[in-house]
Amino acid sequence: MTRTITPRLRTLVLLLLAVTGALLAGAGPASAHAALTGSDPAQGVVVKKAPSQVSLTFSETVAMTGDSVRVLDPKGRPVQTGTPASVSGTTYAVRLKSGLAEGTYTVAYQVVSADSHPVAGAYTFSVGAPSPTVVSGTGPAAGGGTVGVLYGFGRYVSYAGFVVLAGGAAFVLACWRRGAGVRALQRLVVGGWLALTAATLWLLLLRGAYTTSGKLADVLDLDLLGQVLQTKTGAALVSRLLLLAAAALFVAVLFGAYTRREEGEEKRDLTFGLAVGGTVVAAGLASSWAMAEHASVGLQPGIAMPVDVVHLLAVATWLGGLTALLVALYRAPAETPVESAAVHRFSRLAFGSVLALVVTGVYQSWRQLGSWSAFTETRYGQLLLVKIGLVALLVGVAAVSRRWTARLADTGAGAPADRPRKERVASAAAGPTAKASARASVKAGGAGEAAGAKDAEAGKGDGTGNSRRAAQLARQRAAADAARRKRLRDADPNRFGLRRSVLAEAGVAVVLLAVTTVLTQTEPGRTEQQAEAATAASARSSSPSSPASGALTLDMPFDTGGTDGKGVARIDIDPARVGGNEMHVYVQRPNGRAFDVPEVKVSFTLEAKKIGPLPVNPDHITTGHWSASGVQIPMAGDWKIAVTVRTSDIDQATVSKNAQIG
Repeated sequence: MTRTITPRLRTLVLLLLAVTGALLAGAGPASAHAALTGSDPAQGVVVKKAPSQVSLTFSETVAMTGDSVRVLDPKGRPVQTGTPASVSGTTYAVRLKSGLAEGTYTVAYQVVSADSHPVAGAYTFSVGAPSPTVVSGTGPAAGGGTVGVLYGFGRYVSYAGFVVLAGGAAFVLACWRRGAGVRALQRLVVGGWLALTAATLWLLLLRGAYTTSGKLADVLDLDLLGQVLQTKTGAALVSRLLLLAAAALFVAVLFGAYTRREEGEEKRDLTFGLAVGGTVVAAGLASSWAMAEHASVGLQPGIAMPVDVVHLLAVATWLGGLTALLVALYRAPAETPVESAAVHRFSRLAFGSVLALVVTGVYQSWRQLGSWSAFTETRYGQLLLVKIGLVALLVGVAAVSRRWTARLADTGAGAPADRPRKERVASAAAGPTAKASARASVKAGGAGEAAGAKDAEAGKGDGTGNSRRAAQLARQRAAADAARRKRLRDADPNRFGLRRSVLAEAGVAVVLLAVTTVLTQTEPGRTEQQAEAATAASARSSSPSSPASGALTLDMPFDTGGTDGKGVARIDIDPARVGGNEMHVYVQRPNGRAFDVPEVKVSFTLEAKKIGPLPVNPDHITTGHWSASGVQIPMAGDWKIAVTVRTSDIDQATVSKNAQIG
């Protein structure tokens, strides 16, 4: 049976790595939880007089360092002075040098949100009139790149380690106390502890580079590590390490002194003590996430943090217990099979965990989304829908497992077979397959005993070999007896069905945990929508007071490829700002004369904000002249203006240029 198990477990591990890699690859540096909701000067505006400072307003408080905000002139030289400072609430400002020249300036910012995630971005404004700029790629690499992927993987391993550690221990204490002496379960829980400890140290080392430079070379920078230890996240990681020391003592007692105690009042007292101590340590470990991430900021943090702790404990009890049950069903020795009563107890425990997950999950969803539209309009909402679907699928598979558990209890196949008569009864209940296996087991056992008897008879004349041969005979009989019990156990169709359904549950749980990890790194839907609304309001409020930048004129040569297909499209936009604009398109031949073409179309695209293309179909005024009034530009920025010119029924060309509007 072991040979058929190994490929399944290998497939499960490969699925884990594949899903984790795919999800972490899709989690880019934009997965920040604070958002820029306003700025002064605003994005894309043209001001007459150079400002004395630049202020940024975020959706929540952020942590800043000396170079968190940089303002670069058109040649890429920094013009800020001093360090950023808090002005009021969530608004921060940095002073600028005096006497700034005309042109387009770039503001690049890199901060850490209150829920521990790096926030980086950039925008432009102009003094006097827009100008070309050499600044490019100003967005810092914090939260992205190789360091971002490694940090995300470390988060996944830490969650998985906590789930296995807490859930595995809960399964042993609450469902199957005999499992404390099973080596496979011991390795599982200890492996969870090792994974959580290693991942916590890994995150502590990566944290500095993750929130600043994004360079892998800075992972071992002791100065950055010292800065991390002074932050809320650093304190949470150190607290987690201290709690893991207490967890190590708990695990040592659970798989040491506890297994050696005989059943009785003393062991019941030790069970109660371990249950209380384990719950306290597990709640403390869960709090190290709740106090430093989503739950610690935003609406109702005093309620959200305890709810988050309960949510994490319920996840660990369900998924970690499920993992322990899977290991017990596949790897427990024949001498100590999992009883149906233990499976029943876990079924009830898992049902209670699911109820807790539903209640806490509904509250968390309301808190992070804020509206029904956020389910489909934000990345957080879309991931949450995927998570809800996976939970529903997991509950459905668990219902199948409950049916197999009921059948297992009805047949009594979960009880250990200690005597040959019980083995025969279990074999008869299991069906023809079990009977055939039982007959083969008896034959194998009989052959082993006969061979042992011959060896013993042969050894009678040799006194020195009697003890060695007797020991060998005892080992042969024990091995044959264990193999017989294992074949009887594995031949039970109810146990086989339970194994398959629990394995399916574990596969879904692997994907669910990966989605949950990415969800914790994604900007909440409520914050994302509030930031978009604030940005739009800022653009609307700033456009009337900002002076017109004058008409914008662009010349775009084109060649449709046909006969007489070359020319120049000139587009005039007045006043080239947010709101309504007058647009004229002039189509000329290379010699400057008006070019009579059958059709001209124009579109506007703001790629930075994924707006557009916004189509405009101008009216034909006269030969070579097209016009449109009330052309709406919804937001200031670097717009891509595309002009499509058709010179015949089949010949047309599209040319484009970028220009700052607003």
